[in-house]
Amino acid sequence: MSVPAGNPLPRAFYERPATDVAPDLLGKLLVHDPDGSAETLRAGRIVEVEAYCGESDPAAHSRSGPTARNSSMFGPPGHLYVYLIYGMHWCANAVCAPAGVGDAVLVRALEPIHGVPLMAALRSQSRRQTSCRDLCSGPAKLTQALGIEGAHDGCDLTSAEGISICDDGRMPAEVTQAARIGISRGTELPWRFYDASSPHVSTR
Repeated sequence: MSVPAGNPLPRAFYERPATDVAPDLLGKLLVHDPDGSAETLRAGRIVEVEAYCGESDPAAHSRSGPTARNSSMFGPPGHLYVYLIYGMHWCANAVCAPAGVGDAVLVRALEPIHGVPLMAALRSQSRRQTSCRDLCSGPAKLTQALGIEGAHDGCDLTSAEGISICDDGRMPAEVTQAARIGISRGTELPWRFYDASSPHVSTR
């Protein structure tokens, strides 16, 4: 795979609680290279995430134990958990903690880095005029821009093929911690992390 820079994060990086992994994902690159060619490679820098922490978290999909929908959350760390919201939008999560725990980090926003014209073309299928600033400024927007969907549920993020999260040494400029958004339970938990210097975050 030809990534913009850096190597996929190792599995040990993810084998920690989601609340520890989440802020460390800021500044990393989410890469989708569907066929190993530079023409189809898309990548964005992670600027916003949210942690969801197993059965103790009232907002986590894993709060009631394994199901057909959330089984990837309980699998080995370093895999992708993809789920559908509102019957039409996909969301992408990095599975964390040891297998069986049910932790994951939702990727909420990206700064487009590579393959921007292709991302824009994929987003334009929604018939919306999309600026670069708005291209990946939300969990459903970024999966559409990168071409991530349900078929990618369970894929290995540590592999150098397909979808991965890579480290090119870039650090976020200004990490802010806040309450998670778009949920009705566990709203008091400050498990949302974002780079406040980035114009690409979903909301401030």
